[in-house]
Amino acid sequence: MSQITLRGIDPEIEQKIRQMAKERKQSLNVVLNEIILQKFRKGKRKPGADTLKSLAGGWSAQEASEFMKAIEPCEEIDEGMWS
Repeated sequence: MSQITLRGIDPEIEQKIRQMAKERKQSLNVVLNEIILQKFRKGKRKPGADTLKSLAGGWSAQEASEFMKAIEPCEEIDEGMWS
């Protein structure tokens, strides 16, 4: 596989890329490859996780929020049971 060296990245952008990599626990190389693929493959191919969602199902942000709200009572600790 070929290699590209990139020099002169704006320090603010570099910091954002490094932060993304740290948050995702991924290498800079993986994060930069994802950014490049998103730019040049718009609408051409779904990422792997999206293809699995169609098979296994997935929740929208609203559905996930509604579920979390619905299970809030289950998160409460009944102190009387632990006395």
